Order: sequence, then structure tokens, then C-alpha cells
Amino acid sequence: MAPTAQVAKKGSKKAVKAPRPSGGKKRNRKRKESYGIYIYKVLKQVHPDTGISSRAMVIMNSFVNDIFERIAGESSRLAQYN
Repeated sequence: MAPTAQVAKKGSKKAVKAPRPSGGKKRNRKRKESYGIYIYKVLKQVHPDTGISSRAMVIMNSFVNDIFERIAGESSRLAQYN
């Protein structure tokens, strides 16, 4: 007999997992690089009793990325002059 998909009953809180695609292996997630740990360490050095929300961390991470891109762009312009 072929395996059939389970159907959740009405009012059931338990999620039913779909069968895995052929191969059966879990896919590893690609790691995203972020400056979150460094931002957090600096925050704790400056204000030890203050925390940061995940939304604020995303904003700070994009700010640091933007600043690094600007520095890289300016340094490439300066390198062209010499």
C-alpha cells in the first residue's frame, strides 16, 4: 500500500508535516552574516543595563552595512586619483 497524507481533524492544534522530497535529507540553511554580536557588545560596554530589540538590531545592521559601502566607495575614488 502507498503511504497517504494525514489530514488534521477539525479543531486539532497539531500541525501535519508534509513528506520530504526525494532524497530525504534536511536542507541546511545558509548562514546570514550580521554585525549583531558586535553591536550588542558595544552597547553593553556603553550601557550595560540596556537591551536592544530585534527590529532595532536590523536597523543598526543595515546602518553599518551602508557606512561600510560608503567608505569602500570613497576609498575606491581616492585610489583612482593616485
